[in-house]
Amino acid sequence: MLRDRFLEGMGRVPNAVCVVTTDGKAGRAGVTVSTLSSVSADDPALLVCVHHLSPACSAIRENGVFCVNVLHARASAIADTFAGVVKTADGDKFSCAEWHTLETGAPVVERPLVAFDCRLGLATQWRTHFIFVGEVAAVELAESEPLLYGRRTYGRFAPLQAVAG
Repeated sequence: MLRDRFLEGMGRVPNAVCVVTTDGKAGRAGVTVSTLSSVSADDPALLVCVHHLSPACSAIRENGVFCVNVLHARASAIADTFAGVVKTADGDKFSCAEWHTLETGAPVVERPLVAFDCRLGLATQWRTHFIFVGEVAAVELAESEPLLYGRRTYGRFAPLQAVAG
């Protein structure tokens, strides 16, 4: 079946693991995603995709802001919590980590690999997912290794050894 082959193929493409968060009049919400792409550096913008049934999807649309928290290699527990794989004792996903904010008020995880704080520039639905384009308002950087996801498991970045000539 084409869907199964597509999922298998996409599973072979390693991606950075991100938690997209929002806060505002619609409340605080977040979800783990692996779809992140740069749109433009001249007017910094990026895009993420969120399933239309995710509570985070409607909150992002109503709040008009979101933060893409790119996780470091030791943050798989945060990814699992926001993916719904692991439940916190109090039922609040945000209790799994410490948080702060930047320009927009969207939650930024403490010590992200990178956090892209965005104002919602475009929201369009393509079948089961909303494509959100964020106008980047602030960027927070940290030195660490990225948490990667591929072949249905987490991994780390490992540089190739230089080949002797």
